[in-house]
Amino acid sequence: MPMRVVRAAAYLILSIWAILTIIPFYWMIVTAFKSQVAIQAIPPDWWPSPPTLLNFQVFFGSAPAFRWLFNSSFVAIVTTVATVTFATMSGYAFAKRRFPGDRLLFWLVMAVLVVPYEVKLVPLFELSARLGMLDAYSGLILPAISAPFAIFLMKQFMTTLPSEIFDAARVDGAGEWTLFTRVVAPLATPGITVVTIFTFVDSWNAFLWPVIVTSSIEMRTLPPGPAVLQLQSYTDYGLQMAGSLFTAVPTIVLFLALQRYFLQGITVGAVKG
Repeated sequence: MPMRVVRAAAYLILSIWAILTIIPFYWMIVTAFKSQVAIQAIPPDWWPSPPTLLNFQVFFGSAPAFRWLFNSSFVAIVTTVATVTFATMSGYAFAKRRFPGDRLLFWLVMAVLVVPYEVKLVPLFELSARLGMLDAYSGLILPAISAPFAIFLMKQFMTTLPSEIFDAARVDGAGEWTLFTRVVAPLATPGITVVTIFTFVDSWNAFLWPVIVTSSIEMRTLPPGPAVLQLQSYTDYGLQMAGSLFTAVPTIVLFLALQRYFLQGITVGAVKG
């Protein structure tokens, strides 16, 4: 089979897959600008006619949307900064330092990745309750800053860096803190960028844990926030989609601005230099 035909078939399959992937997102946008009558129309309309901002008016008028936006932003930023800092330090220690039990400790950290997240919810909730972190920013942030996957990514990336650079810095009299801040961190910028993006998006989109650890409407974050507006008699899909679109916009902007780093995250640490 000619290579040109194979390439054309691959592009066709990928195009169909991309369209199927985009359809739910497109439907969310369209539904957010539809009236309740248009949403329930059969057959459904693929374009709001006429478009309406009523769903957004109801959403911002009946929910503390900007408080949820602040909560999500604050939690995501603090979680990202703390996670990236600890993951970079841990990755450097596991990749370039040798100490008793380093391999065992690393594999214990990696073993946490095998444990389903749902299994950890009960002990995390009990620990948060005993430490007084329920319905507080500490309860939303602290359980998330220990990220084994981020440590794994940074360790793999640090492994690709030549050890001779660090040895030369030590010969020049650099201490561990100077070595980390002036040599390790600048060289690890690509890995740090990837971990930052992944951590921020994961923290921003967190749904289950904020629902469990928060009880007041004011402490909710954006992803679970619109669920508070759910009516008992029926589901207001327009209202739900307006809230979901408002939640998704920051991550969409982040992806469009830093999409090349998302692709970089697929291969980070995969090839040794």
